[in-house]
Amino acid sequence: MAKSLLQALNSAAHQPSASLSDWMGKTIRLTDGGFWSQLFGSQSSSGKSVTVDTAMRVSAVWACVRLIAETIATLPLGVYRRLPDGGRVADTNHPLYTVLAISPNEHMSPVQFWEAMVASMLLRGNAYAEQHRSAGRVIALTFLLPGRMRLEFKNSVLRYFYNYPDEGEREILAENLLHIPAFSLDGRIGLSPICYGADIIGAAMSAEDAANGTFKNGMMPTVAFKVNRVLKKEQRDEFRQYVETVSGALNAGRSPVLEEGVTPESIGINPTDAQLLETRGWSVEEVCRFFRVPPWMVGHTEKNTSWGSGLEQQVLGFLTFSLTTWLRRIEKSVGKQLMSPVDRMTHYAEFALEGLLRADSAARSAFYSSMTQNGIYTRDDCRVRENLPRRGGNADVLTVQTNLTPLDLLGQSSDGQAARAALQAWLVEPSKE
Repeated sequence: MAKSLLQALNSAAHQPSASLSDWMGKTIRLTDGGFWSQLFGSQSSSGKSVTVDTAMRVSAVWACVRLIAETIATLPLGVYRRLPDGGRVADTNHPLYTVLAISPNEHMSPVQFWEAMVASMLLRGNAYAEQHRSAGRVIALTFLLPGRMRLEFKNSVLRYFYNYPDEGEREILAENLLHIPAFSLDGRIGLSPICYGADIIGAAMSAEDAANGTFKNGMMPTVAFKVNRVLKKEQRDEFRQYVETVSGALNAGRSPVLEEGVTPESIGINPTDAQLLETRGWSVEEVCRFFRVPPWMVGHTEKNTSWGSGLEQQVLGFLTFSLTTWLRRIEKSVGKQLMSPVDRMTHYAEFALEGLLRADSAARSAFYSSMTQNGIYTRDDCRVRENLPRRGGNADVLTVQTNLTPLDLLGQSSDGQAARAALQAWLVEPSKE
């Protein structure tokens, strides 16, 4: 019994269930950690039960998860082929490109699919998708709810059991599964942020409850009434009902009428002394720190960040220390689990971070200008990234800033020298005639 209970608690730490309705009509065992985790949640020190559903009701958690998941899901994900000279070229003919960037399955677009995968890692610590293959190639990926997945170690092998709504629990072989763990201590199973952040999220929930209670009472502290005589139960109940009719935010401004011998006294701490607003702001910062999101990106602008002095530097910090870690997890997992060893030698998947510049025309223009003037992109390369047709000819020639000279003409005569040489040749030519 003790061993089973320990396994249940360990399972609950990694796989909170998606919904209690999934367990209707089923036998509940002590080892069904997903059910017990969803039923009781992770108890925080503030007394709040923290589950995925309750955590997402906290505005800071909702904003952080949406920010990271939607940003990653909207970045272009491509498959690239390595060239012998060390370069690369986008391989849109690779079978995996269609699955990753166009249609993961018949029900989801790539934005919806990767949004759900990243949200699963952010909330539950693990993301799962079942692979469907044809002739050894991955042709589709079906998103799996982490709450329905049960993990089991047997003979040092990690086994996966998924509870399908129609057919019940069935084992999925590791080679047929895309498993992307978030931050992990063993390198195989990601830790659930909801479980480990229960105290932080629970404190935010308690602060919200306190604020809501304060507003419900019309921003007034709790008031006690001292009576100089003993009241009967009927009198006490009648007086309470009367006080309720003049209390609360909807009755603000209505003054109670007190009879002789009744004295009001304020009890408890007023919102100013309790620093209610400061507590709510602190909770937002704690949640943002837990998800590594700058507070200003979720609408909390009371304090300036210490990273950089401008918006560009702050975005760069978010990209470097938050988004990049999630992007690399996905890219490396795709290469290891969806590509064959032969494919991994020649191909790899990568997100195009230039997609973040799409909404900033000035930054996009400066980026293209720098790349073309330094011989890194051609003008046709820039046109393709802007969904414009190629022009060919000189538009597909690498140039540098020195008079935009083609690379193969560097070190030769300048345009002025060439013009003078051509003029001299033309002047000499008539004299020969």
